[in-house]
Amino acid sequence: MCELYSKRYTLALRKKHIGPSCKVFFASDPIKIVRARRQYMFDENGEQYLDCINNVAHVGHCHPEVVKAALKQMELLNTNSRFLHDNIVEYAKRLSATLPEKLSVCYFTNSGAYHGHLSSLIEISPYKFQKGKDVKKEFVHVAPTPDTYRGKYREDHADPASAYADEVKKIIEDAHNSGRKIAAFIAESMQSCGGQIIPPAGYFQKVAKYVHGAGGVFIADEVQVGLGRVGKHFWSFQMDGEDFVPDIVTMGKPMGNGHPVACVVTTKEIAEAFSSSGMEYFNTYGGNPVSCAVGLAVLDIIENEDLQRNAMRVGNYLTELLKKQKAKHTLIGDIRGVGLFIGIDLVKDHLKRTPATAEAQHIIYKMKEKRVLLSADGPHRNVLKIKPPMCFTEEDAKFMVDQLDGVLTVLEEATGTKSESVTSENIPCKTKMLKEAHVELLRDSTTDSRENPSRKRNGMCADTHSLLSKRLKT
Repeated sequence: MCELYSKRYTLALRKKHIGPSCKVFFASDPIKIVRARRQYMFDENGEQYLDCINNVAHVGHCHPEVVKAALKQMELLNTNSRFLHDNIVEYAKRLSATLPEKLSVCYFTNSGAYHGHLSSLIEISPYKFQKGKDVKKEFVHVAPTPDTYRGKYREDHADPASAYADEVKKIIEDAHNSGRKIAAFIAESMQSCGGQIIPPAGYFQKVAKYVHGAGGVFIADEVQVGLGRVGKHFWSFQMDGEDFVPDIVTMGKPMGNGHPVACVVTTKEIAEAFSSSGMEYFNTYGGNPVSCAVGLAVLDIIENEDLQRNAMRVGNYLTELLKKQKAKHTLIGDIRGVGLFIGIDLVKDHLKRTPATAEAQHIIYKMKEKRVLLSADGPHRNVLKIKPPMCFTEEDAKFMVDQLDGVLTVLEEATGTKSESVTSENIPCKTKMLKEAHVELLRDSTTDSRENPSRKRNGMCADTHSLLSKRLKT
């Protein structure tokens, strides 16, 4: 195996030389991964883990065609985009061909295109700024998440899309009444960190109408959900129909299958307006020949291996398996998703939909013991996220669900949540068992005792109230 140090020494070196704000998965018992192939990862002992969370390795870890493309181009040339080179224009042309016609101008970056480390982006990202000491800036407006399971307007609402869109309309009106103008609305096409939220059909069309009417632009964030993951379409925003076209689309992560490459695609009109400001855009590594060669290889593999259709077929199969588990296990409150983007919302009470946060943390650690990698996210960290490499198979889906079934069965038996009818004389005993089991649950799920357990997300630091990917900027 490819390792320089023992796991223990690697961890010690990390604590010494890597900043403490850089967290690891499963902090109480981190996994040391030394190699990966397709949908599998391997630790230093050769143990195989089924990867259900690495959407970045879009076409599969270490895909030989991606490796070959990178190596071939690196042997020839790697430089910046101020020199003419065919790869950047070919990649821009190929990407544009997957999008609506008006989205035709590309700006390549070397990483992210996401809400990460610039203050200007953190300011419009509740997921980020609600973790820190900063408060929401007065020019930022956070709209309610269009969540029809746990949100303000639920599945029994006659028209949740209009109701949630009207919330945005009200925000715009309030901004105007305060003497402000609307610059942009930005949202993930489907929320990932927000808890695998699928917006109700028609929501984005209505929001875009209000935003455009106020003079703003609509930005669709496809970083986690694009490039065929939803199965039915290449881009997630296309689920809302041909009459909905964002003004700007951000994409990244899966584009390079692990190689750092990202892109912002927009219209000719917006690109010309940006240029007329006099500001040059230059990114030393953005659009370099190697990155573009990798990106082109990823597009080829998606097409040649029919991965978009695989996402739909395997995703549908996995969703059906999970729905059967929902009927069997009281902890599962909701199964939602499209293609290979699926969430399992865990609850303590189906009527109140009380988030089962501790249980979710317990489950992901137990699944790790079963050699299945899952993560928990959402504002309450109670949603199990499934977004594996696109080469995920039906056999993988069956294996994952079988392991989850076993973990849920043991957990429900331990806590007594499986029993629907309990005689009165058994209630005190059940109550005691529930308390004892809950204490054990928290003990199993707790990470490093020096860290605040209320801020854990799959072994990573996270605020309980980190919410919402929908925001307006004035």
